[in-house]
Amino acid sequence: MKVSLIGVGLMGYAMAERLIASGHQLTVFNRSTSKAEPLKELGATIAVSAKDAIQEASVVILMVSDARAIEQLLFTDGQVNLSGQTIIQMGTIAPSESIEIQKKLFKQDCHYFECPVLGSRNEAREGRLILLVGSSKEKFERWLDFLKVFGPSPRWIGDVGKAAALKLALNQLIAAHALSFSLSLGIIEKNEVDVDTFMTILRESALYAPMYDKKLSNWMKQSYENPNFPTKHLLKDVDLILDEVNNKGLSNEILQAMRNVIEQSVNEGLGDKDYSSVFQIINRLK
Repeated sequence: MKVSLIGVGLMGYAMAERLIASGHQLTVFNRSTSKAEPLKELGATIAVSAKDAIQEASVVILMVSDARAIEQLLFTDGQVNLSGQTIIQMGTIAPSESIEIQKKLFKQDCHYFECPVLGSRNEAREGRLILLVGSSKEKFERWLDFLKVFGPSPRWIGDVGKAAALKLALNQLIAAHALSFSLSLGIIEKNEVDVDTFMTILRESALYAPMYDKKLSNWMKQSYENPNFPTKHLLKDVDLILDEVNNKGLSNEILQAMRNVIEQSVNEGLGDKDYSSVFQIINRLK
């Protein structure tokens, strides 16, 4: 299939590799062309504009930073003929933003659905992502086989907006787990309790989450290079979650406190590091 992927950041690049390895004819566009250039050696075509990428494709995947970038690519940067095209939005945006994009594309006779993903670069390269689909049931069934390129069991969540909401709920847990575990590990270290003992007991309990072991080396070594999910992106998502919480009349005190810590991490120069770097702020480390 002729596929265009717009946005080849950390996740987008890995998804591009997966598409090429799966035999699809891939065109990519990224505002920073240098990030896309290595994909040319793997067989991808590098488009000079989003318009060119869209016109070349049977289906277009969006993996860009936020809804503002989507609006600019589709509706601002020159007239793009979207009639008859299918757009799959796979980044993390607010439910209301996804619904608004769908409405605008519907007016242009363009098919749209959302499919945010849970997982990191390795899962993307290996086709092990968790895919959350917001669409009509008919559209989900139409694109199910294609989506299995990225993950074995795409899940239909409901209409557009539902999958976006579920993704925000899951990303709230990413922030909560990272911050809470950082504090618990700080208590352990400050009191000179053996970390292995702590982890053994934690793994045996209902409190355990696999991400604790996944990020344990980062925390122990205070090393946050080669991020799968940079701190600045977590801050962007927490802002989306905070807006959603406020719009739905939910309590925001805990989330606001988490946001303050994450923002401080970014302000301390950790924005491009792995999100586990919040450990530095919680434990007042340089």
